Amino acid sequence: MSRLSLALVLALMLAGCARDMPAHADDPTLATHVKIAFLNDPDLAALRIQASAAAGVVTLSGVVRSPEQAARAVDVARRVQGVREVISQVTVRPSISPS
Repeated sequence: MSRLSLALVLALMLAGCARDMPAHADDPTLATHVKIAFLNDPDLAALRIQASAAAGVVTLSGVVRSPEQAARAVDVARRVQGVREVISQVTVRPSISPS
């Protein structure tokens, strides 16, 4: 099974989980819910954006093709329940191809 197929299956299985997450979730769970939110977003699903969390502060890293994609990732991460702040370390490289 390709990575994209696996990611889509995971996203379908866990669809809606980010909305139902309790505000007191631990950091690994929070980071996972941010990643699921990325998979559920058609503009971000094919990109490899990593998310880590510490004390509710989510740090994003990876490479995107446009400043709009970077801003979208921050916006999607901010909407996940339990995220207190988002720090973007995402790099914009217009010449990358989707994964």
